[in-house]
Amino acid sequence: MPRKLKTYQTSLGFYDLAIAAPSMKAALEAWGADSNLFHQGVAKETDDADVVAATMAKPGVVLRRPAGSNGRFAEHFGLPTDLGRGEGARNGERRRPKTKKRAAPKISDKEARKAALEFEREQRRRDAERRKEEAARAKERERREKATAKVQAALDKARGEHEERTAAIEAERAALDERTETEERRWTSRGRN
Repeated sequence: MPRKLKTYQTSLGFYDLAIAAPSMKAALEAWGADSNLFHQGVAKETDDADVVAATMAKPGVVLRRPAGSNGRFAEHFGLPTDLGRGEGARNGERRRPKTKKRAAPKISDKEARKAALEFEREQRRRDAERRKEEAARAKERERREKATAKVQAALDKARGEHEERTAAIEAERAALDERTETEERRWTSRGRN
């Protein structure tokens, strides 16, 4: 039986993030967090009625809104455009209007099970997408390694040819040096006669 979903919220970068997940660990994985944001006090479980309703409508999907705003959460959200320009803003300071605290909406067991199943489906989709991306990265890495090996083989072959030519030139130089010395000895011996 699927586990009951809870709504978790955090603020990362330009966005506030929210998700309906069965556990904090599942939320952290969905957010792509490398550390425990809950332990650090950056993330929390929320019972805000609007946030809970939005996340339960799309369980397992990370919803966003501009950081520090009171707007609605959506799957795709643009960057905030009004940072630091709010009413009463002084020296880059922003004031948020206070919101009314509402009770979390009552969710029936049927809706909770449906949301949990949707979360699991979304998690399987994310896992499949992650495996697909990893396979594509592995294929690209293999292609680069083959190309590198091919270039290295060509370089090794060219180096071998260069060393052979250099050895042949050195042998010719040694032969010329010997001929020069022989000619110098002949010339020197003739000059004495």
